[in-house]
Amino acid sequence: MSFALTIKTPDDLAAEARAAWRSRIDAAVDAHVESQARALGYSSAAHLASYAPSTVPEWAAEARAFVAWRDAVWLAVQAHLAGAGDTLPEADRVLAKLPVWRD
Repeated sequence: MSFALTIKTPDDLAAEARAAWRSRIDAAVDAHVESQARALGYSSAAHLASYAPSTVPEWAAEARAFVAWRDAVWLAVQAHLAGAGDTLPEADRVLAKLPVWRD
């Protein structure tokens, strides 16, 4: 039998915590985007976005608007997190600062 002892420094633990936090933020934002696509009647965000080159003008317009909104959402997330410094805001605080879908 053998084992390996790994000693994690405070910096290692902080990096692990930040990576886990970022994964939670990404999952929450992804769920938010997917939820909007389903609210519009599509099975997924990818499915909705696939209509951007549609020959049906209404479908193409909705898809292009969704893609623009999705991009704005992720850009807002990046900007918010870049300005967060060492603080790790909860997902609901990040979601509250995102662009809203046009009605």
